[in-house]
Amino acid sequence: MSVSYAFFIAKELKLPSSKVTATIDLLEHGGTVPFIARYRKEATGSLDEVAITSIRDRLKQLVELDKRRATILQSIEEQGKLTDELKDKINAAQTMAELEDIYLPYKPKRRTRATIAKEKGLEPLAELIFRQEEKVDPIKEAENFVNADKKVLTAEEALSGARDIIAEWMNEDQKARALMRQLFEEKGEFICKVSKGKEKEAIKYKDYFDWHEPVKTAPSHRILAMRRGEKEEFLTLHILPPEEEAIQILEKLFVKGSNPSAEQVRQVVVDSYKRLLSLSIETEIRVSTKEGADREAIKVFAENLRQLLMAPPIGQKNILAIDPGYRTGCKVVCLDRQGNLQHDDVIYVTEVAQKEKGAKLVKDLCKQFAIEFIAIGNGTASRETEQFIRSLGLPEEIEIVMVSESGASIYSASEVAREEFPDYDVTVRGAVSIGRRLMDPLAELVKIDPKSIGVGQYQHDVDQERLKNCLDDVVMSCVNAVGVEVNTASKQLLMYVSGIGPTRAQALIDYRTQHGPLRSREEIKNISGFGPKAFEQSAGFLRIRNGSNPLDASAVHPESYGIVEKMAKDLRCSLKELLKDESLQKRIDVNKYVTSSVGLPTLQDIWAELVKPGRDPRQQFEKFSFQEGIHRPEDLKAGMRLPGIVTNITRFGVFVDIGVHLDGLVHISQLSDRFVKNPYDFVKVHQKVTVTVLEVDLNRKRIALSMRQNSSVNR
Repeated sequence: MSVSYAFFIAKELKLPSSKVTATIDLLEHGGTVPFIARYRKEATGSLDEVAITSIRDRLKQLVELDKRRATILQSIEEQGKLTDELKDKINAAQTMAELEDIYLPYKPKRRTRATIAKEKGLEPLAELIFRQEEKVDPIKEAENFVNADKKVLTAEEALSGARDIIAEWMNEDQKARALMRQLFEEKGEFICKVSKGKEKEAIKYKDYFDWHEPVKTAPSHRILAMRRGEKEEFLTLHILPPEEEAIQILEKLFVKGSNPSAEQVRQVVVDSYKRLLSLSIETEIRVSTKEGADREAIKVFAENLRQLLMAPPIGQKNILAIDPGYRTGCKVVCLDRQGNLQHDDVIYVTEVAQKEKGAKLVKDLCKQFAIEFIAIGNGTASRETEQFIRSLGLPEEIEIVMVSESGASIYSASEVAREEFPDYDVTVRGAVSIGRRLMDPLAELVKIDPKSIGVGQYQHDVDQERLKNCLDDVVMSCVNAVGVEVNTASKQLLMYVSGIGPTRAQALIDYRTQHGPLRSREEIKNISGFGPKAFEQSAGFLRIRNGSNPLDASAVHPESYGIVEKMAKDLRCSLKELLKDESLQKRIDVNKYVTSSVGLPTLQDIWAELVKPGRDPRQQFEKFSFQEGIHRPEDLKAGMRLPGIVTNITRFGVFVDIGVHLDGLVHISQLSDRFVKNPYDFVKVHQKVTVTVLEVDLNRKRIALSMRQNSSVNR
């Protein structure tokens, strides 16, 4: 079965079938996407994670399609209606929609007007009328079906029942549904209106109070916005094509002349479309456009999450972290270079009487704990806190950094936080999280449900299982791209390593606690649950610094240690010397080590690791500060040029934090003086930018910004 899947997927994704076949085989034998992409390049032809993920997901869809196909075949066979021709038709169906269209006439139904008419014995009359023969008089024929016992009292009642049966046939006709589906997709429109009497309550949906937009061009964010407004009962939403055109298509398909029977069929066409087909296809299109909008929104969320997780770390530094607040004060914590909590306290930066005390405390803590960085959460009172800290005259070498605290409150109340800090309250945990995010964003953010990190839109409106799977893929990809320190990593970080998961991560933590730091990757095999397969999948992504084998700190997989040892032997040096001596590395000719099982892609990766063992793919940390004196939206004026930091990217534009507790929007048309099709080609999450304030709408809490050099301002 996998061979047929591979052929189909290869054709669909325009990839060589041999690469797809090899990838499917690796996936079916327990290979993870990061492992296959990094360590099985010879087998896959160096397919990247995106291609491997596409193969995996399409394979899953095809398997689900075949499961549904089997269920349908069984159902029709149990009804005694499965012919060879129908079986071939079902087996040939390539999409779920096509499969369901074939099954529709055989699908068990609730009682409908058509089933009631059939129970009254009117199906022969429906068949006679539907044939549309010239000499047939429908009214006279209907008189033959008048039957008081069956509650058919008049010829018109008989005709009405026959028309109901024909209407259902039209609704279940595969060709009719395909034509209607095509019409809805090509000429259908989203028709959105404000619910009667909800104009004031629905003000945030004002843009959609009387909105029409073609189905084929409507972007993801507007589809999800309209659906959310509908769900909240502020908006009504329909998807419809031009009605006249739909009826003309159906008349051309079903009406075969101008005789009395044909006129009956023409009458049925209108009823079938309005009462059955349009509603059925509208539901389908609602589902398909929702799925498309979900895919796009999830893709945007995933890309934003990737950029956030891969944000530059400052590394191991002594940090004073502050979670700002007004009434309850600012929670202050001191962390050592390993992120361990050393001290916690509270300062009040908005109360004059308390400021002097707070200033002395911060200065004393900076001296006592040799503070190198101060991390300030960017939530409530953050700008006031920043201003206070900058006014203290601290040594210049102490960097002051604003840190996104999105999701910190989720972490602080989580089971993970309670396990880490059982004796501290949520405010302390939140401050610790802010400080650790500055040290290593990836290591800290993996402890939070990705949906709570705040870099997506409509995350609660999209398919939750699909969102979770996609975001888990992103986290796993990032964790494995960076690599994980075996002896210091948290359980949450370890569980995202290829082949590990929660159970093995806990087993590793338990082993580490009982036996002390691991000295080699080989020792991992002693841990419960780490059999040959788990070791194969995970070992290359786990790092052991200062271990017994210098390669254990690199991304060279243990299965390739023999190759590196051969290189060192040929150069008459030790492994340590080879890893340190650039001149020795330059003398390596990787072509000499090509074998039937190890090709150039793997050898080139090995050489890159020898040059920079265990290198971190993330960029260097850059300092950033907001504009002084700008703390609230009320402080903004059109025309101001301000520094900002990108917090979220969407298909329609970019959200930028300018330090006023309300992100401004740079619409895609305002990103550059040149045309920008995809914002991701232009900016990244956490990128430092300079923006111009275009407009401030305090009532709707909206700030319009521009990154164009020649921006027009609404004054």
